[in-house]
Amino acid sequence: MSKITIDTDTSRATPNPRPGKRMTVPKIRSMKRGPGIAQEPLVMLTAYTTRTAQLLDPHCDMLLVGDSLGNVIYGLDSTVPVTLDMMIAHGAAVVRGSWHAQVTVDMPFGSYEESPQQAYRSAARILKETGASAVKLEGGEAMAETIHFLTNRGIPVIGHVGLTPQAINVLGGYRARGRDDAEADKIKRDAKAVDEAGAFAIVLEGVMEEIASEITRSVSAPTIGIGASKDCDGQVLVTEDMLGLFERTPRFVKVYHNLADQISAAVEEYANEVRSNSFPTDEQTYRPKG
Repeated sequence: MSKITIDTDTSRATPNPRPGKRMTVPKIRSMKRGPGIAQEPLVMLTAYTTRTAQLLDPHCDMLLVGDSLGNVIYGLDSTVPVTLDMMIAHGAAVVRGSWHAQVTVDMPFGSYEESPQQAYRSAARILKETGASAVKLEGGEAMAETIHFLTNRGIPVIGHVGLTPQAINVLGGYRARGRDDAEADKIKRDAKAVDEAGAFAIVLEGVMEEIASEITRSVSAPTIGIGASKDCDGQVLVTEDMLGLFERTPRFVKVYHNLADQISAAVEEYANEVRSNSFPTDEQTYRPKG
């Protein structure tokens, strides 16, 4: 295990280096729950910056550098415009800020769908330039060949079925999937195909609870739910959603803290002190000694 020495007197980004053993893909894969298996559910959250990764890392098994950064960081209407360069820049930042959690980076729209060869080039670049240990891609049966191609060439993959945000222009909205029998059957087939192709975990997003529970029981890879079922082998949320940084959140989000109000109050206090000339004080001012 390599150790890195960091000057904590000058590094705001990394004030408390904590060398340790990072969660691995085989370890995540082994955390599949089931009858007779006493296993805690996997904990996953999204992260896009070094400082956020530092705060989340001690509590999470997995950090996902999601293409949701298009909405959360860049204010885009969907994830479709997100680029490979954007994902790599944020992926590297998250790896730098973590030491314990396994880090997965989303493959953005247009970087893998054309062919397994295109996907390999994109995924290899992600792993080389970020230090992450896996990629995630959306799609079921249509992407099974690509997942098989990547995993057989040393690139671990997390699958993603159900509500797939990159396909929003086809789906027509962000409603829950699997409400009718035909769609439910397709999601089940997609999950089976991704599992058999070698994905080491599968994200189930925005699917009816019964479907998510059935899939979790039927596949060998751990399932990670987001708007799915507590029966999944793990759960993931967008961190900014669960911290209350946005006025509107999906129904499946539980807001654990309202940081938006706290930030607004702190900025209001700062603005008032600046305008009243009560900031900075002597404590924040440099003066000659002696």
